[in-house]
Amino acid sequence: MSAFVVPVVTLGMLWVVPTGLGLVEGPRPPGWDLLRRAWPLLALPGAVSLWLPRSGTATALAACYALATLALALQAPARTALTLPRPATWRALLSLPPGEIAVLTALLSPSVAGLALVAERAAYPLFGFELDLLALTVPHFHFAGFAAALVAGLLSRTPGEGALARTAALSVPAGTLLVLIGYFVDDWAELAGAVVLTAGMAAVAVLTLRERRGLAADPATRTLLAVSALVLAATMALALWWALGEATGLPHPTLTWMAATHGLGNALGFAVCSLLAHRRLQAAGHPRPTPLPRTELPA
Repeated sequence: MSAFVVPVVTLGMLWVVPTGLGLVEGPRPPGWDLLRRAWPLLALPGAVSLWLPRSGTATALAACYALATLALALQAPARTALTLPRPATWRALLSLPPGEIAVLTALLSPSVAGLALVAERAAYPLFGFELDLLALTVPHFHFAGFAAALVAGLLSRTPGEGALARTAALSVPAGTLLVLIGYFVDDWAELAGAVVLTAGMAAVAVLTLRERRGLAADPATRTLLAVSALVLAATMALALWWALGEATGLPHPTLTWMAATHGLGNALGFAVCSLLAHRRLQAAGHPRPTPLPRTELPA
């Protein structure tokens, strides 16, 4: 892995995921609190594997982390079971609030990163993907898949949720999934995913600036929200440029340049600043509506 990717992924494993999990509200399945508190310890083998050469030892450590991400992914259906009415139906599943869909996406995304990490550390071209692409999949599903989806879910639960909030909560998960599908199809499909994801991220940026104006009282929180929104707009413009260039052959940044700009910007400027701001808002006691109980969801 490159010198840009390793520190970013380490940050995502050890700090971004457990911090984000601490912001999740609503139903908490059995084992949730234990998993959240133990996450830095569970993620440590994966973080260590990043700094080692590709080898059996690095692969084994990455596999330990992949098992932790699988345990987190299993929290998604368990949480859904606590949210839906009983007996659960497909209609009830489709009625899940957009914010809840975004949170579920966040819980599932690290497992994709964990699988890619195991393959990359083992030097195995999983599904025929080059090792460089597998390496970049790991931060993508920690930051776009987990952090951005989680933030979109948090923003969609603010009082007075409107169309823009629902757009963010649905577009970020959909765009992340479409980008993943694009890996298997072609560059044009990946471009379509990048467009949807960028639209969702743009909605997140606008909502973040609204939240800065409406909820954040102290200068530090306001600054964190402003930085996260502005950096997000810049980094997603770079992502569109790269995806467009890959599909059309037009001049565009290299993967190394994207890791140093788009990757670092999303990790430090957006994810870290945004999660810090939301943690400060939570500590200040700003209420956020939780998902409806079973009895209030349509059957």
